[in-house]
Amino acid sequence: MSNFKKLLGKKIQIIRKSKGLTQEKLAELINIETPSLSYLETGKYSPSIETLEKLSVVLEVQPWEFYYFNEISDNEMKAEIKKALDEKPELIKLLYNFYKSIEY
Repeated sequence: MSNFKKLLGKKIQIIRKSKGLTQEKLAELINIETPSLSYLETGKYSPSIETLEKLSVVLEVQPWEFYYFNEISDNEMKAEIKKALDEKPELIKLLYNFYKSIEY
């Protein structure tokens, strides 16, 4: 079983749980059997394009989000930015200008 299929399955599971759905309910909503969804989430099977599209619609996410595996927490981002600013103080001006350009 490929690591990629496991990562994809885990991502589907994470998104499903974040929406408060059981495997049974999601399987019903996308019109597949519950064991099939279980196999997708464990990486035993890969979803077809049609199933991926249904998952995207029902879970209200863009299809690419299923393939975004390298998530980082807010605290990790802050620590990484702080470290970069400590090591490269010239980034402060760049970040400030960027922030001002997108400020609402």
